[in-house]
Amino acid sequence: MPSSHRRKLRLLAPLAVAALMGTALSVAGPSPTVRAAAVPSTIPLTFTNNSGRGEQVYVYNLGTELSTGRQGWADANGTFHPWPAGGSTPVPAPDASITGPAAGASMTIRLPKFSGRIYFSYGQKLVFKLATGGLVQPAVQNPSDPNRNILFNWSEYTLNDSGLWINSTQVDMFSAPYAVGVKRPDGSVASTGRLKPGGYRGFFAALRGQPGGWANLVQTRPDGTVLRALAPGHGIEAGALPANVMNDYINRVWTKYATSTLTVTPFANQPSVKYYGRVSGNVMNFTNGSGALVTSFQKPDSDSVFGCYKLLDAPNDQVRGPISRTLCAGYNRSTLLTNPNQPDTSSAGFYKDVVTNHYSRKIHAQMVDGKAYGFAFDDVGAHESLVHDGDPRQAYVTLDPFD
Repeated sequence: MPSSHRRKLRLLAPLAVAALMGTALSVAGPSPTVRAAAVPSTIPLTFTNNSGRGEQVYVYNLGTELSTGRQGWADANGTFHPWPAGGSTPVPAPDASITGPAAGASMTIRLPKFSGRIYFSYGQKLVFKLATGGLVQPAVQNPSDPNRNILFNWSEYTLNDSGLWINSTQVDMFSAPYAVGVKRPDGSVASTGRLKPGGYRGFFAALRGQPGGWANLVQTRPDGTVLRALAPGHGIEAGALPANVMNDYINRVWTKYATSTLTVTPFANQPSVKYYGRVSGNVMNFTNGSGALVTSFQKPDSDSVFGCYKLLDAPNDQVRGPISRTLCAGYNRSTLLTNPNQPDTSSAGFYKDVVTNHYSRKIHAQMVDGKAYGFAFDDVGAHESLVHDGDPRQAYVTLDPFD
């Protein structure tokens, strides 16, 4: 998992918090590497509207310019425009929208070497503001967010000298359906993010049928239009999902590893690197092969599990971060009780416990290729909806039908 992609769930904090964060937009690929540039300064992205909807679509390309680290936006030609200074009270950002194609049509824009998001909205332009810390992005778990009643979604990407990484994401919410793709030098296209026929409505029907408060994640407009389902961490934040929804599973994990050992092998290409976890009181301690303590985790709460942060923080290091991301995947997929050797990378055993991340479970069930970003570390075991090529010729975002 690219390091800054790990934090993307928290980038959509409530408006006031986001205004203070000043965090760069999340990355869908690794940090730039220093090597001879094989990738041109911009590549084409074909944006196709197969949604079947009649509303005007607006497109935005927002992020961080990799050569300078400045935040800003790119126009349809791929030209970068830095954001002006914000205020202590957030002020409106310049209109960065690109008029999107009508239903059944396509258009091509240029992607610069950027790390950011491609937003798209139906019927209304999105509201972006600038604070002293940077761009304030939509945070629809906040009922006062000005984008709360707008139908929108986004893709995340990084284009740098090592290629293109582009994904579809549901880490923050499940909303307007779309797929992403990249054309390789041989002309073939790798794509991901496409729902099965009936998958959009099927997901919402399944979520509404899940007991325990999961139906409350669904947000609608006053006219009844379904807009999105919040990810469970945001659902807890908004009071839509019980804050203790994962506690029973967490408690059972804690009990099990008080008397047995959890073995974590975080790097698939380094099978000899192992860490061993045992619970003592309110702490899970991890030791290396020599028995030396390397890191410890306090007993997490449900929000820490869903967000892969707070008590399951994952710094960009080679020990705590890799262990944490493994634990996060095991909790969300409910594999920690069934397999003491983690990560468990076979999807056959995922989400089998009655206490699990049902939001992520139901998204994966509706995907054509079974891949999604249902939580921040859904890439553990390569179950994420991401495509990459080191020499990309073209990128694609396709708005799909709402069934």
